[in-house]
Amino acid sequence: MVLFLFLTHLGLGIAFSLLVVDREPGVKFFRFSAGVAAGLLFLALTLMPDEAASGPAASTAFHALAVATVALGFYWLTVGRVLRPARLVALPLAAAAGVVALVGHALWLSAAAPAWQALTILSVLSSTALLGGSCTALVLGHWYLVVPSLDVSHLQSMVKLHFVSTVIRILVVGVVVWLAIVTTQPGMGAAFARYVTSVAGIFFWQRVLFGLVGPLVLAYLTWETAKIRSTQSATGILYVDFFTVIVGEVLSKYLLLSTSVPL
Repeated sequence: MVLFLFLTHLGLGIAFSLLVVDREPGVKFFRFSAGVAAGLLFLALTLMPDEAASGPAASTAFHALAVATVALGFYWLTVGRVLRPARLVALPLAAAAGVVALVGHALWLSAAAPAWQALTILSVLSSTALLGGSCTALVLGHWYLVVPSLDVSHLQSMVKLHFVSTVIRILVVGVVVWLAIVTTQPGMGAAFARYVTSVAGIFFWQRVLFGLVGPLVLAYLTWETAKIRSTQSATGILYVDFFTVIVGEVLSKYLLLSTSVPL
């Protein structure tokens, strides 16, 4: 289940980020990124546990994810080739279906209380944005080797978006931790406070260190490096940044499944 959620969020995050990238990087950039995203979503569907399609919310999420995968695959097959009107619809359709899938997964995984449902939805969406933004920024940084004349402003915009998504992710997790400590819902409150201070809580602190603090520092360093137009150095930092994001978000999904807290 952890792998399924991670692949789904990464694939959809890449699809979301392609909506905000300018066309100047070229057709090959979009074809490569869309192919990676479609492949990740297809792999997620093949690895999906049976329980991930049981119940109304999970069933809706499954069908929406299937639609997003097909639409993204169609976009990959046709981008820069034929069927321009249909292609222009394919990526927004994949993104819209992806949002439905993410909300469905969040409702299926969250506690019954409305506050926890809302926070789980925010957590899932912010996780997807963080994963997709960091991955697309890394690929875009590499694209300056493919298209040396590419304006550095494109990387700067993508890194800025990644930095903002990191800050939003931290704010969402901060609210979640606060509510988990003060709530009276069974399994949380005092139980969660004891968890984060116990030996088992090492996963929580690893999630905070590698998945939140690390990306925040590295995203800022990348932004400062991109401002001085050093694309190669920025890309090098993004490698480490993307690795820390992966570690943090995998741990986030493990903690969600084991503690029901959408960290």
